Amino acid sequence: MHPNARWAFARYRAVAHRLPQPRDWPKRTYRVLDLQYVLKRYDGFILDAFGILNVGEGVLPQAVERVAQMRALGKKVVVLTNGAASPRAEALAKYRKWGFDFSDSEVIASRDLAGAALEGRGGVWAAIAPEGAGFEDLPGDVRPLDARLLREADGFLFLGSQGWDDDRQAALVAALQARPRPVICANPDMVAPREEGFTWEPGHYAHALPVPVEFHGKPYPGAFEAALRALDLPPERVAMVGDTLHTDVLGGRMAGCGTVLVTGHGFFKGVDPDPFIEATGILPDYIADET
Repeated sequence: MHPNARWAFARYRAVAHRLPQPRDWPKRTYRVLDLQYVLKRYDGFILDAFGILNVGEGVLPQAVERVAQMRALGKKVVVLTNGAASPRAEALAKYRKWGFDFSDSEVIASRDLAGAALEGRGGVWAAIAPEGAGFEDLPGDVRPLDARLLREADGFLFLGSQGWDDDRQAALVAALQARPRPVICANPDMVAPREEGFTWEPGHYAHALPVPVEFHGKPYPGAFEAALRALDLPPERVAMVGDTLHTDVLGGRMAGCGTVLVTGHGFFKGVDPDPFIEATGILPDYIADET
């Protein structure tokens, strides 16, 4: 089953108690046509990838233009992505092929944050990832999950949900019930917007496991701390730009940043965000129709 925005929203609501909680919210939200109307307000921008720069494997042409406009105005930019299935080098190559000029230090992937958390842990880690994925960029002994590792691995690393299904999920749940082991999830997203609609992502499955899970990526603090270090700006001078309330807006506000929710493509495409904002109280500083 492909989820839609309402299914995904319900899933986020079910785990809201596990997500960071900001201390306050803006007094009101301003609506703008696109990001160019907020460029003068901030000195730096943290950009989500899916739904802001691209939808699935298709680049959003206006996103390339907007990043170039940010450069021309002297703004600092960093991409903060929960995409963890592929090494960051592959993501960089894809962005450059699409026409973006991001440097190595301007792309922060949750895969890198999870990899840093693996340092020094030892043991064999079974990776849930697309078939044929490589793990050379990750520290320690990381191997693709198979039936033997389901029983014998010292821990599990959830990188991507391509090919993952209810049967595999049930087998992992049973293995963890029989012998609890640590789980690191490198992609907290519940869903991802793609050309054909939403797909369930690692966060959807990881939150349903019978053991505590260590999450790396938005909306958790470590991701935003890394982005703010890269920008070298105070958080109040930075805007988090994303297409979701529970990862981008929630995490950005928790980090002390301004927030911009883009609704014309990604999570809220074709869906009125107002009922969702009202239901959660997650209030962005700006709502933009387009990147």
